Amino acid sequence: MRILGIDPGLRLTGFGVIDTHGSALRYVASGVIRVPAGSLPPRLKSIHDGVAEVIAEYRPEIAAAEIVFVNVNPQSTLLLGQARGAAITTLVAHGLAVHEYTALQVKQAVAGHGRAAKQQVQAMVQRLLRLPGVPSTDAADALACAICHAHAARMTAAAGASRMRGGRLR
Repeated sequence: MRILGIDPGLRLTGFGVIDTHGSALRYVASGVIRVPAGSLPPRLKSIHDGVAEVIAEYRPEIAAAEIVFVNVNPQSTLLLGQARGAAITTLVAHGLAVHEYTALQVKQAVAGHGRAAKQQVQAMVQRLLRLPGVPSTDAADALACAICHAHAARMTAAAGASRMRGGRLR
């Protein structure tokens, strides 16, 4: 399965693409969509266009995005939510199912605890995907979203399989 992880932002929107085969994870690509300064509508279009380019180039089968947390500054939270909305709308418009995870869930899946620092997430993403260098924070967060979904999907499949016995649900 090819998974696209998105870490939405109004300056930089991170993306990460991984392939999964069973429990194996394979790095495909990652980077950032640079959003130019200016008024909000063209910035949201920039996010839309960038995510659409990533989808066209890497052809993911499913997407994972981080849920926006409530910031100290409500205006920042609102703007970040709009950036997230632009990214998710693009994913859905291209036929992708979108799974959402909190930062706590993503960090737990990648680093083993929900309060991991950014550097810990970067280091664990590098280790899990056997990358030659540490990815940028935005790319690492997006890759971590994709890894989180890979783990969640595997756990869901395992739980479903364990409930089946002889072709019947237990």
